[in-house]
Amino acid sequence: MSAFPSRSVAGRQPAHRLSIRIDLASGARIGPGKVALLEEIARVGSISAAGRALKMSYRRAWELVEDLNRHLGQPVVSTAAGGAGGGGARLTPAGEAVVAEYRAIEAASRRAAERHLAAIDRACGGA
Repeated sequence: MSAFPSRSVAGRQPAHRLSIRIDLASGARIGPGKVALLEEIARVGSISAAGRALKMSYRRAWELVEDLNRHLGQPVVSTAAGGAGGGGARLTPAGEAVVAEYRAIEAASRRAAERHLAAIDRACGGA
């Protein structure tokens, strides 16, 4: 039994999934959506392209980044204006730390929850 998400294979149910959201004292809320957005920004170098890849508007992507910036007290993404040299976006060291620590918390939580998820599965007859 795995706590990792998986795609359904013909006749098989998807594996159990554990979703983590962190509510910091600063008011920041960090969850899978914001972390996926930061990872995509790091991958493609653009807030708008990251938003498109995740099927969200540029406005929504920018709002999520700004929410993190405001509540964490420092930027998680740095941007450069477009033009002849092109614009772009990249994660700041704070943004990289948010992603790395969130993924570490997620992995540790999966390991800690695995036997409990298996117990729920057994108690519910494998449903």
